[in-house]
Amino acid sequence: MATLKDIVKDRRSVRTFDGNLVSPEDREKLGEYINAGITNPFGIPVEFVLLAAEEYGLSSPVIAGEKLYVAGKVAKVPYADVAFGYSFERLVLFAWSLGIGTTWIGGTMKRELFEKAAGLKGGEMMPCVSPLGYPAKKKSIREAMMRKGVGADNRMPAEKFFFDGSFDKPLSGTEHKEIADLIEMVRWAPSAVNKQPWRIVRETDSLYHFYEKKDKGYVSDSTGDLQKIDVGIALCHFVMGLEEQGKKTAVEVNDSGISIPGDVEYIASVQIW
Repeated sequence: MATLKDIVKDRRSVRTFDGNLVSPEDREKLGEYINAGITNPFGIPVEFVLLAAEEYGLSSPVIAGEKLYVAGKVAKVPYADVAFGYSFERLVLFAWSLGIGTTWIGGTMKRELFEKAAGLKGGEMMPCVSPLGYPAKKKSIREAMMRKGVGADNRMPAEKFFFDGSFDKPLSGTEHKEIADLIEMVRWAPSAVNKQPWRIVRETDSLYHFYEKKDKGYVSDSTGDLQKIDVGIALCHFVMGLEEQGKKTAVEVNDSGISIPGDVEYIASVQIW
């Protein structure tokens, strides 16, 4: 059985699908996983809706061969962006474990059509959607060019986003081998145009602080803060990795007071037992 690390490292964004419907068996498994409740540490409900592309006239200019989409909705409350990223990534990883491809779409779509199909209400936002389907055997030229353009198969070294005690002391898995797998799972988390905006400071072996490295142009009323969503994805990988190791965790909003750069915002901390 594949480990979480295997799924994270193997998973890739899929934009070219084989044109087949998701099988009834896999559709049922997806439905059961969604209906069981995809939680996040912030206790903010994220609602998922499966949408038949043809029935609602849904498409994206960067996607080919898709028959099904999933949309996620969340109330516009504090920490909604981070909670959304965490919950949506859990669904993405579960889908991949079934052999179902996904890719996060926040802008390259007719948003009003998706919002109407998903039944978006006042006070809610639908930051992202994703196609769901089986990857085609060969990527389209457009997909190959897009992946190359954003460096989708590349990731920053751990020393660029992981720090030991303060932001002026980079940390790597070679120094702390006990968390090397966790670092790798965070490294391979997907993010908008592969910006990898998460920053993590280890205070002790049992306390880690997550931050957002902010860039301009990633915040809107309809999507929230896309980079906070990315931090939620990284947080998901970190916490799920710890849980797979048998560790107990608690995600808290309790800034340690560590001095941070001006373009960085504190998000949350992970306590480990």
